[in-house]
Amino acid sequence: MQVLYFAWLRAKTGIGSEEVAPPAEVATVGQLIDWLKQRGPGHAEAFADLGVVRVAINQEHSGLDAPVAAGDEVAFFPPVTGG
Repeated sequence: MQVLYFAWLRAKTGIGSEEVAPPAEVATVGQLIDWLKQRGPGHAEAFADLGVVRVAINQEHSGLDAPVAAGDEVAFFPPVTGG
């Protein structure tokens, strides 16, 4: 699974992307986030307030209850506004 971090999530984790292999019980975005938080203090800080984190799976906006699987690209980014 390829995980991408954008904007301040990249700054907090210290990386723009990583290849991960979460355990089989990680089946949703929310569970993936819980697992990623254990990777270090930067990851925990990046996901401290999920109200300001958006996610896309394979380049489609998704929610925390969306399923994830090996081979997926999961991107985390802040809310985007236009004007």
